[in-house]
Amino acid sequence: MRITRAEFNGRTQQLLEHIRQQRLTGAVLFDSTNILYFTGFAFIPTERPIAFVLSADGERAMLVPRLEVEHAQTEAELDRVAHYLEYPGDPHPMAIFQDLLMDMGMIKENSNPQFLHSPVRPESMVVQPHQPAPKQYPIASSSQIGADMDGYPWIFGYEGVSLSQLTGMTVHNLQGTLNRRQAIKSPAEIALIKESCKWGHLAHVLLQRYTAVHATETAVSLHASQEATLAMMDAIGPLYRAQSMWLTGPFAGYRGQIGRNAAIPHALANNITFQPGDVLVTGASCPMWGYNSELERTMFVGQPSAEQQTYFNHMKAAQEVAFEAMKAGVTCSSVDTAVRGYYEKHNLMPYWKHHSGHAIGLRYHEGPFLDTGDQTVLQEGMVFTVEPGLYVPELGGFRHSDTVLVTADGLEFLTYYPRDWQSLVIPV
Repeated sequence: MRITRAEFNGRTQQLLEHIRQQRLTGAVLFDSTNILYFTGFAFIPTERPIAFVLSADGERAMLVPRLEVEHAQTEAELDRVAHYLEYPGDPHPMAIFQDLLMDMGMIKENSNPQFLHSPVRPESMVVQPHQPAPKQYPIASSSQIGADMDGYPWIFGYEGVSLSQLTGMTVHNLQGTLNRRQAIKSPAEIALIKESCKWGHLAHVLLQRYTAVHATETAVSLHASQEATLAMMDAIGPLYRAQSMWLTGPFAGYRGQIGRNAAIPHALANNITFQPGDVLVTGASCPMWGYNSELERTMFVGQPSAEQQTYFNHMKAAQEVAFEAMKAGVTCSSVDTAVRGYYEKHNLMPYWKHHSGHAIGLRYHEGPFLDTGDQTVLQEGMVFTVEPGLYVPELGGFRHSDTVLVTADGLEFLTYYPRDWQSLVIPV
C-alpha cells in the first residue's frame, strides 16, 4: 500500500546517474511532486521554500523551514537537513541555501558566491559578503547545476533570487527528464493507481445513487464522497494515506458540468440544482499515497432525448477509437489523430475542445499527452486517462474518462464503471 524505501533509493540512484552523465555538480528539485517522487516527503508548498538537493557525490540533503524539520527527518532518508527560521527572514532562506550548496561542493569556487542577508524583496535586495569566518568548500568540477526550475517558484507571495543568480552557474533543466522517468510506472505505482480506481468507483456509485431531481450538486457530492471515505476507512484505514493537499479520501462530484453548463469542459461547482432533462458530466477519484486515477461519466436526468443519445453514442465511439489505437510502440499523436479523424468523418469538429487524454500518476495531469503535438511513443507501464469529449452549446457536454494501463498486449482497463447510457440514467 505504499512505495518502499528501496524504490525511492532506486529512483535517486537513477537521478544520480543522470547527473554524472551530464557532468552536473548536482540536482536541485523545488517542485513538491518531484520531491515526493524521489524522497516520499509529502508537504504543502507555501511561501516558505523547500528544496531537495542531490550532489554528484551522492549526498542527499533538503532545505526546509524550521516548522518542517522533524517532518522531513521522519519521512525522507537524507544525509542532512538544513533549515532557516522563517520566510522572508533574516538571513533570507536563499542565504542558508547558498551555504548548503557550497558545503556540498555544488558551487564552483570561481563563481564567487555571496550570501544574501537582507529580508527585503529582491528589487531592493542587497547582496553582501558572507560575515562568518571563511569555510573550506570542495571545488565543483562543472559550470552547470541541474534543477527542475530556476529557483523556487512564486507561491503565496514568495520572492527571491533565481538559482542561476544564487550560484553564478548555468542551470540545466531536468524537468523533461523527470517527466519521462515518472511516465513509466513501477508495479508498486500501478498497484496504488488500481487501488485509487477501486475507491473512486465506489464514490461514483454513491454519486449516481444520491443524485435526484431538486437535490443540489453540493449536497450530493458531499454525501457520496464522505460515505465512500468512511467505507474505505472501515476497510483499509490503518494502511491509508492520501498524501494530497486537497483531499483526504475518495471523492465524486460534478464540478458544475450540469445541464447546459456540461458544455463547459472545466466548469466549477456552483451548487446547481438537478432538473429533468439535464446532461451531467461527473468526476471521481481517490488520492492513494499521492497517486491518482480518473473516472468520468456522462449521465442523464431522465430518459435522454434522441439528440442527446446521438452525441453520447459518438462520444463513446470516439473513446473506443482511442482505445483501439493505443498500444506500445505507437505515438501519442497517432491516437489523437485517429480520434479527430472520427470527428471529422462525422462532422463533429465544431464540438471538439481538447485532446484525447493525458498521463496520470502523482499529478492529476501528467505528460505525455494524447495530442497531435506529442510525438512520445507509448510504452509498457504508462498510465493514461482516455477522455475525448463533445460539447454542444445549449444541449450539454458528453465525456467519459477511463484510466488505462499500456501493457505488452495492448491496454488494461483500470476503471470499470458502466459506459452505456442505459446504465447512466437518473430516474425522474
